[in-house]
Amino acid sequence: MPRALHSRSPAVSDPHSDLPTVVRRSSSGLGPSAPVLQVRRPMASYGVSFAPVATAVHVLGVLVLALILYWVIAFRGGVTLWGSAPALIFNAHPVIMFGGFIFVSSEAILVYKTLSGTKRSKKLVHMSLQAIAFLLALVGIWAALKFHLDSNIDNFYSLHSWLGIFTVVLFFIQWIAGFFSFWTQSVAGSTRAAVLPWHVFFGIGAYVLAVATAVLGFLEKITFLQSGSLGHYASEAMFVNTVALLVVVFGFVTVLAILIPAPKEEDGYQAIEMGDLLHFSMA
Repeated sequence: MPRALHSRSPAVSDPHSDLPTVVRRSSSGLGPSAPVLQVRRPMASYGVSFAPVATAVHVLGVLVLALILYWVIAFRGGVTLWGSAPALIFNAHPVIMFGGFIFVSSEAILVYKTLSGTKRSKKLVHMSLQAIAFLLALVGIWAALKFHLDSNIDNFYSLHSWLGIFTVVLFFIQWIAGFFSFWTQSVAGSTRAAVLPWHVFFGIGAYVLAVATAVLGFLEKITFLQSGSLGHYASEAMFVNTVALLVVVFGFVTVLAILIPAPKEEDGYQAIEMGDLLHFSMA
């Protein structure tokens, strides 16, 4: 099947239309022309280009991770995954769940816009980073679970834990669906076309849920501490609130980076491989 052209077609009459536009071109000039499908996406006018927003994602991610490390070291006594100190093992939970799950997942989401290379190489990096994020999420959950078991604390009773498990399960389903639909391409092209928008939708949804779950985790931890000896306006409480707000800002900036077209897409066109994404016929 012929591929959609990347160049601007003179047959496009409505520059603001987001409907599919069909033009006829002939590869040989002898036979009947073949249909070529172009889709124009409406240009998002956010008033900012992609590059600074992507840079902000990287910088904010490193900053938030550094602040979480400072919190668990300066206020909570340190962090470890081994040993006989349950509290220190628990401290690995927020570090890994943000740095290993949310931050790595953010980078994976933006790979298609930030990484140069072939489409397949971008898929490989995206899939690999998401797999790493998922495995690190399991380690983070294990750290919290071990702390609860060693400290005789009930498990999975809070909204934070429920949302956390739901998010990780959704994340895993997303990865499996993406692997078989878009990497191995073991399903029909029409199925891939149907799956793609839902893969994007649930991917963003899982990411937003991960950010919300992290914020609930900070709230749960600081509320637990304030039920003991920590004052409501203690420096640690204010510090954790600030970190949680920065996590929200980080999530907003990441979603903005997803919505802003990358430089190569700023002409508003998205070429579609008809055999892969759409089945289109003309009378």
